[in-house]
Amino acid sequence: MGKAVEFIKINKYFPGVHVLKDVSFSVEEGEVHALLGENGAGKSTILNILHGVYSEYEGTVKLHGETVHFMHPNDAIRDGKISKVHQETMVVEELTVGQNVTLGYEPKKGLFVDFNKMHKDVDEILSELNCNFKSRDIVRTLTAGQKQMIAIAKALYHHSTIISLDEPTASLTQKETEALFAVIEKLKKSGVTILYVSHHLEEIFQICDRATVLRDGEFITQLNVKETTREEMIHAMVGRSVASVADRLKPSPATDEVVLKVENLSNGKDFNDISFELHRGEILGFFGLIGAGRSEVMRTIIGADQKIGGKMYLMGKEITGRWNTTKALKNRIGLLPEDRKTQGFMNQFSNIDNISISSLDKYMSGPFLDEGKKKKNAERFFEEMDINPKKPDYLTKNMSGGNQQKVILARWMSADTDIIIFDEPTKGVDVAAKAEIYRLMEELVAEGKSLIVISSELPEAMGISDRLIVMSEGHISAELTDREKFDTDEILDYAIGGK
Repeated sequence: MGKAVEFIKINKYFPGVHVLKDVSFSVEEGEVHALLGENGAGKSTILNILHGVYSEYEGTVKLHGETVHFMHPNDAIRDGKISKVHQETMVVEELTVGQNVTLGYEPKKGLFVDFNKMHKDVDEILSELNCNFKSRDIVRTLTAGQKQMIAIAKALYHHSTIISLDEPTASLTQKETEALFAVIEKLKKSGVTILYVSHHLEEIFQICDRATVLRDGEFITQLNVKETTREEMIHAMVGRSVASVADRLKPSPATDEVVLKVENLSNGKDFNDISFELHRGEILGFFGLIGAGRSEVMRTIIGADQKIGGKMYLMGKEITGRWNTTKALKNRIGLLPEDRKTQGFMNQFSNIDNISISSLDKYMSGPFLDEGKKKKNAERFFEEMDINPKKPDYLTKNMSGGNQQKVILARWMSADTDIIIFDEPTKGVDVAAKAEIYRLMEELVAEGKSLIVISSELPEAMGISDRLIVMSEGHISAELTDREKFDTDEILDYAIGGK
């Protein structure tokens, strides 16, 4: 087997930041090759160079021994036979699956699209991928996992010989993840080279052959996955040993005081009859499989969605009248949404503006906004939370996932929220940033704040929570009050709807 991809002395600069520093490594044909490193290590940047997203860089990229320099992602797909499967699935919701898979490259009959051929070709690929949906289905009716499969079907449609997967399991269920791994095995057997980016180390051990580790934009080492340990891998990524599983470092400061009480809450479609209490200084975990209704409950609590039944009490007082996000904020409730890129922050805003957006009245000098006060506030959180790069005027969307998460958290801290809801707080976040976010959570409850944490990662839910509520298909199937007795099998059984 030859080399599928070679990177030789790659350097990449963004304004004021040297992102990749002399990076050289190669990937063998037909292997599943992991790309590892913390957020901001340069993984996405090197993939973007490979895929023609960034055409300006120093150094050489070779495919199968030939030097290439793609100016556009389409060149990479067409001439390089390289496809990318994103963490955020790029689909056109209103079109059919077949139209999404063939977009821009539809089979033609004369001047017109040959829909019969399109659907026949795409159905063949879907059945090869063991998908339980068809080419003629409209995309918006599909789950996150099914949308992910569309991206892989697209790669197969283009006969790609190199496919990169960036956090592909971030929004998949256990079953969908297993289906994806079966597909990856199949692709590998047929000689396709896979570049795999994931923060889930157990996935790396399950399906990857070798791993390249980047740190702060530099090549650190290449590991043979079968011959390395988890500890070695983490150490290479972070340059130090990190406990990669969520665990509490301090005793819980939870009190008996109830800050939020929910009684028989329903929205009529995603969840029914939800009742629970949140105590001051407590981290209350919500675990369940995707589609259990956890996020929808939280959206109702912060007023983004309306309830059709049930009651909510804040500090013992019932919430009456129309409830919305502005009122929730006034009552000091904040939410870090799961999809931070579309709901967590303003895309065109700098860090200063994203941090201050929910607490503007604090930065007024008379009738005017005082930019100096805003900047000072942002700088304080940059230090306290170790946000990198330390540039308050940097665009939040250009930060790594873990640092974006910290910016959103700084926004709610600036607004003096008492109750903070974290929806999948460490989704797409690397090992070191996870440890940092868990540490911040412990600091928040130590200050008397109360947290609700939704997590689909069971070790995280068990490790961080004082109490754990398990949801299944829109209902609470269990409430576990003794963290010392949390049991993986029992919790999963409740999540699947067992008793």
